[in-house]
Amino acid sequence: MWSGPRNISTALMRSFGNRADTFVSDEPLYAYYLAETGLAHPGRAEILRLCETDQQLIGAYLAGPIPGGKPLWYQKHMAHHLLPGVGRSWLSALEHAFLIREPAAMLLSLDKVTRNPRLEDTGLPQQRALLEEVSARTGRCPPVVDARDVLEEPEGMLRKLCGALDLAFEPGMLAWPAGRRATDGVWAPHWYASVEASTGFEPYRPREEELPARLSDVHARCLAPYQALYELRITP
Repeated sequence: MWSGPRNISTALMRSFGNRADTFVSDEPLYAYYLAETGLAHPGRAEILRLCETDQQLIGAYLAGPIPGGKPLWYQKHMAHHLLPGVGRSWLSALEHAFLIREPAAMLLSLDKVTRNPRLEDTGLPQQRALLEEVSARTGRCPPVVDARDVLEEPEGMLRKLCGALDLAFEPGMLAWPAGRRATDGVWAPHWYASVEASTGFEPYRPREEELPARLSDVHARCLAPYQALYELRITP
């Protein structure tokens, strides 16, 4: 699942993680991304100390046997972590899907954690490029889901997403126990407070804040890749 930041990506990971047949991985390329970019994200030192930074080893792991003997592996990825230097051969071993969110709401949320986000921090151009790459290789468009659609109709959207991935829907995907998971990244204390308190998908709430003027340019540049992805999205 290729997402951008602040896109209910962790809630969707919780949803799949509540399936009995599924192992989940949380942003396995994050440490590599931080090591390569030098960005000062919250918890950077601990992430680099505890997580793998060799992208070749990471790719081989992600295309290898599913941990825990599970039949399904849900990999939560941030699209912007897939830097140009990452080898792509392992991608052909996976089925791909994409999670998007309306840019203004996403930027407002992201700006609270990483100030003044850039276009490349949103993951939107990377999602669009990767979707085109996967579509060209497979001859079909992978499923795209919008965060608002999931929040407005969780069961309908999860049924459609599972169907698009040839999976059986499980009602347990709609609710989960509160708290942290052993599979959460070490960055969880900086990003996951709301999802740790959650027991299911929160109802959709329209944003009330106005986008600050300093983010107007990056917002404008988000619109084309977002719209291209939005037009391909599945609906309940």
